[in-house]
Amino acid sequence: MTTTLDSRQLLAFATLARCGSFTQTAKDLHLTQSAISHAIKALEVDVGVPLFERVGKRVFLTAAGEILRPAAERILRDMHDTRTALEEAGSWGRGRLRVGASVTACQYLLPTVLREFRQSFPDCALRMEPGDGPRMVELLRSNLVDLAIMLEPAKEEGLEFRRLFTDEMRVLVSPMHAWARAGRVSPEAFAKETLIVYNKGSYTDALLAEHLRAAGVELGATMELGSMEAIKELAKVGVGAGVLATWVARREMEEGSLVSLPLPGGKLKRTWGVGHLRGRKLSLAEETFAGLCEAVAQTVDAG
Repeated sequence: MTTTLDSRQLLAFATLARCGSFTQTAKDLHLTQSAISHAIKALEVDVGVPLFERVGKRVFLTAAGEILRPAAERILRDMHDTRTALEEAGSWGRGRLRVGASVTACQYLLPTVLREFRQSFPDCALRMEPGDGPRMVELLRSNLVDLAIMLEPAKEEGLEFRRLFTDEMRVLVSPMHAWARAGRVSPEAFAKETLIVYNKGSYTDALLAEHLRAAGVELGATMELGSMEAIKELAKVGVGAGVLATWVARREMEEGSLVSLPLPGGKLKRTWGVGHLRGRKLSLAEETFAGLCEAVAQTVDAG
């Protein structure tokens, strides 16, 4: 069986090739001459050919030694560079951070978090992976992201979830809509209106369907969109009724272009948080990022 070369023997070999003296090599490596001699002999036995010719107190490389020298120096240089990179990865402001986040989080939560994070970790390599709840769980389990800003999933073994805030899904309509004038949404009227919803198959879509089913509320026609902004714009012009959390439509509600009403069947709550693999010790960058998410979450008016 072919074995790998011993790095300590390679270091002794490269140093002796440069110095040409066992005495100087021993001094440079802070070892005894016998230790150097033993390392060189063991390496020669390992590779099966002599690497040095000894002439008096001087040593010279053999043809085989000349072949090994550049390879040994390259290996030792790569090992040094790798150690330096690993040390830098653990130091302040370096390393990488892979974050998964839903489209909503990317648009409404993360801009402030990323700005603050960049100020503290300007040299950290940051990568974002968009996706909804099920996709976030998959990315975490596959170790393709380190953290995920996501809705709390159904019971998932192996994941830790740091709660950020809880919001409520509401019906958003134009102020000219009949529901806005009535101040409520009846189950009967709800079943007749076109509902503008985020992507079918998303975790929020599943929550909404379960909420309406449990309340015995029928769901009428639906229009599926992949953009929160598009949902708001269509609701503004009366194409249908949007279903969103109010914190993503704060500006429109303040200016009066959208009115928020409760869903029929009671309140539908969602919990947002930062997910990561259970038992995994977070790096300084990851802890800082999670802390910034918590700070920004305190400013979210989720009601």
